[in-house]
Amino acid sequence: MAKKPGHKLSDYVALRRRINLPIWADISIRVGFVLALIGMAIAVHWFDRNGLQDSYDGDVSFLDVVYFTMISITTTGYGDIAPVTERARMFDALVVTPIRIFVVLIFVGTAYNFVFKRTWDKWRMKIIQSNLHDHIVIAGFGTSGKEAVQELLARGTKPEEIVVVDPSDEALADAEKLGCAVINADATRDITLMDVKISRARSMIVSAGRDDTSILIVLTARHLAYHLPISVAVKASDNELLARQAGATTVINPVSFAGLLLAGSCEGPKVSDYLNDLASANGRVKLIQRAVQEAEVGLAMNDVVKDGLGVRIHRNNEVFGFWETETKKLEAGDIIVEIIPGNNVDTDEKESA
Repeated sequence: MAKKPGHKLSDYVALRRRINLPIWADISIRVGFVLALIGMAIAVHWFDRNGLQDSYDGDVSFLDVVYFTMISITTTGYGDIAPVTERARMFDALVVTPIRIFVVLIFVGTAYNFVFKRTWDKWRMKIIQSNLHDHIVIAGFGTSGKEAVQELLARGTKPEEIVVVDPSDEALADAEKLGCAVINADATRDITLMDVKISRARSMIVSAGRDDTSILIVLTARHLAYHLPISVAVKASDNELLARQAGATTVINPVSFAGLLLAGSCEGPKVSDYLNDLASANGRVKLIQRAVQEAEVGLAMNDVVKDGLGVRIHRNNEVFGFWETETKKLEAGDIIVEIIPGNNVDTDEKESA
């Protein structure tokens, strides 16, 4: 019979839900709990005051009980009032000592959460913000957002050049493991995008999981950074136009793209395999775009693309394929789309190609 595996400490998980309490309410709850513990100790000491001895005047008043309880909990212990009976000593040893520990932990935890941690986080945030230049902002770290980050890393983007915005702590923990800067916030708000220095970003990827939220994020980002290239994923084809009107530079419909792959596979599996290769940095080939250099102006596209294949050029919002005469003479401002060897192709194989 198979033996049940034992539980390890690392296997411990807990079901939790974020508690949305204002700061004053959180502090009030902690202070109330501390006062309740102190009040319980004072009450027991008062009812058992005959077990205490006051070396000053011999009389143990209520104020003496409050004084003795407080110096016992704070571990000051001047010795002018002391427990003399076994019951009083056992109460101090078994009850007051745990109360002392709880009170210290509560105060230390409160100071850490509301003073030290916030100060530390603000200082770290300023350091990170000062280094945010030419970075990529990822709004939403669900399945698509995570895949986008992994693809960026595979294409050579440094993790410190990526900032992930998401309201989920679990998602942000995964992003942190990849080395990205993260912020738990709502990307539809101006203050959030200003915190990630959206005006200094190189580009932005929006994949919030809901089309309405994604479009609102695009609107917010566009009015803060009019020059920013923004790519957004939408699920409904009806929302593609809305996303472009909101200011998105590129609109991706995962459902439509999946349909293209499925349709391509009908012609044979090699077609869809090649399309996957083009979309992934880990394939044998990949697509890139670059601007025409000054020395390349006037030359043909096929003459300037040496490490791969030129497939099209973009000129003044028009697209020309490699078979069209416009690609025979490049102009300043043209954008070339090329197919080059992928990252997993050996150097020798690239050179022979």
